[in-house]
Amino acid sequence: MTDPLSKSQRAYEVIKSRIVDGSYSPGFRLVLDQLARELRVSPVPIREAVRRLEAEQFVQFERNIGARVVGINPTEYRHTMQTLAIVEGAATGLAAPLLSAAELSRANEVNQGLRACLRNFDPLAFTALNREFHRLLCGPCPNPQLIELVTRTWARMATIRDSSFTFIPGRATESVAEHDELLRLIGSGAGEVEVEAAAREHRLGTLRAFLAQGARTEEDHA
Repeated sequence: MTDPLSKSQRAYEVIKSRIVDGSYSPGFRLVLDQLARELRVSPVPIREAVRRLEAEQFVQFERNIGARVVGINPTEYRHTMQTLAIVEGAATGLAAPLLSAAELSRANEVNQGLRACLRNFDPLAFTALNREFHRLLCGPCPNPQLIELVTRTWARMATIRDSSFTFIPGRATESVAEHDELLRLIGSGAGEVEVEAAAREHRLGTLRAFLAQGARTEEDHA
């Protein structure tokens, strides 16, 4: 017999992946009985999964309506991305001279994987590789407090929406090119300040693209 906990975990993973990849857009109503039938489980693990997603701020319950997918809060997204740009930029700058040739080679391989993702764009796969790329570049940072701040901010981003590229897929191509430039700077022995500035601007570029997309959406609905 399947462990009930594994049923709840599977339901959680399925529903969350659909929220993150945009299949369940903001405002989408999660009908628990329908999901239970689709996933061939009782409503209990579905309810547990949805409560977990509510705690992570992906879902909210509305009176007389039920569970709905939460949209991205633009203000919270902006503040978190601004913070990430600062702390990750600083960590990347400090880590740059400590990166080994093997680590730089691996980062380049990951970026080539990101480039390959562009052909048949998968925002979830792209986001996972993008996260690995930045972890590689920050990894040797000698300041543990800074790394703790970066890790905490990455976790906060995951609760807002881990994959910004679902909403701004056009940004992905620019992001890969900016990774190339970061790798070039680090490989050429550029100074900490220059690398930090490039890494910070890279994150801010994603923020600007997201806010611009939000502005266009509002105009379309006006």
